[in-house]
Amino acid sequence: MSAEKIQIFDTTLRDGEQVPGCKLNKKQKLEIAARLDELGVDVIEAGFPISSPGDFEAVNAISKLVKNTTVCGLTRANKKDIESAAKALQSAAKPRIHTGIGTSDSHIIYKFNSNREAIIERAVEAVTYAKTFVDDVEFYAEDAGRTDNAFLAKVCEEVIKAGATVLNIPDTTGYCLPLEYGNKIKYLRDNVQGIENVIISCHNHNDLGLATANAVAGVINGARQIECTINGIGERAGNTALEEIVMIFKQHKELNFYTDINAQMLTELSQLTSETMGMMVQPNKAIVGSNAFAHSSGIHQDGVIKNRETYEIINPADVGVNESSIILTARSGRSALAYRLKDIGFDTSKNELDILYEQFLEIADSKKEVVREDLIGLMHQFTQTIQRKFA
Repeated sequence: MSAEKIQIFDTTLRDGEQVPGCKLNKKQKLEIAARLDELGVDVIEAGFPISSPGDFEAVNAISKLVKNTTVCGLTRANKKDIESAAKALQSAAKPRIHTGIGTSDSHIIYKFNSNREAIIERAVEAVTYAKTFVDDVEFYAEDAGRTDNAFLAKVCEEVIKAGATVLNIPDTTGYCLPLEYGNKIKYLRDNVQGIENVIISCHNHNDLGLATANAVAGVINGARQIECTINGIGERAGNTALEEIVMIFKQHKELNFYTDINAQMLTELSQLTSETMGMMVQPNKAIVGSNAFAHSSGIHQDGVIKNRETYEIINPADVGVNESSIILTARSGRSALAYRLKDIGFDTSKNELDILYEQFLEIADSKKEVVREDLIGLMHQFTQTIQRKFA
């Protein structure tokens, strides 16, 4: 059985940019969009055109720049939003309008002061109108994670009839557990007429730290598109992290899924996005964090030095990192010290290493990390001691 492709829908420039302090200018958006296109994403959600003149201009400029990737503009379920998106996307080689409405009772009652029948009517009208501008229309059922499955299925069925090509099933609040979200996707697969003719998309938020797990559960149960961001940035606790999804499918070949992402670009694009948006990547962030391939425990260091796969399931080079890092601390052992000394040009005998290690521990106990300059100083002091002893 051949592997199935999972489409990567990147919303760094839309959902990611909604984070306070992450506002980008048009030039910055174009730079990231160009790199996303090169990375191999299938869809770039370039922005929310009606939200501001600047966002409209950015979506329009990205539409002209990007040639390989579908460019998508977000709208609410109203004609003015849809018209604005259609105008912003008119130069795109592959335009998509992403329209939708909240479907949970919480949204229907408190956000819209409406009822289920009226929400279905608005959803159908929005998709129908968007189809007059573009062939590719994605519908989002906002807060689908907390929406009754039977009603959600009814909404999905009606928007498919209206011409939707993609169904976005967002866990907007990050509430769902993986089993719950996976079962929701399976329920739709089993109960929505015509669903075999559209792509089901996962849009998961990370409020409980489950965004990536939920997205994987969605794919296992029939979704074929994942909406994600570089570094997992996004509203509140963020979104599914693109780099995590890509490497999960790359490492777990038994799942039989793949993406078209050039994984060797992941670290570079992570750093570009972090610097441009002013959002630091936490050191222990999976795949792209500064500690993702760093080892400071003596036991781990010894294992990695002997065979990298002892403690690393991913080859750093696969995501654009030159090599693993052996970080010298008070928890490091002799093998790590010897490894780092050799790396800067010093070969030591076992007896020499025993002496050096005791001196090394004195330095390590006084600071968080022993760096290259410390090692050079250690060897200089050791050499002088030897010279005096035999003078």
